[in-house]
Amino acid sequence: MLHGYPTSQPEHLLPQLERNDASSARVKPEEQARAEVEAAERQAAAHAAALAEAEAHEKAEKERVARVIEDEAAREAARDLRYANRKARRM
Repeated sequence: MLHGYPTSQPEHLLPQLERNDASSARVKPEEQARAEVEAAERQAAAHAAALAEAEAHEKAEKERVARVIEDEAAREAARDLRYANRKARRM
């Protein structure tokens, strides 16, 4: 029983659990600084990955647009050639 409340932990482990709770509340400044640096590095890496993904999507979209424009230009050129050939046969 911890502070008068029943627990699911065996009674012989309770003093150890209480010590762990007390020691975890006191984080050393070096450990906290290291944890903050690691968190900042993870956040920077996530931001860089998101930025790279957005740039890749933008590049892919521009390439698709360029292909569509090229295809349309090729269709128009083929149509103009057919029209010119038809006109040349009439004369």
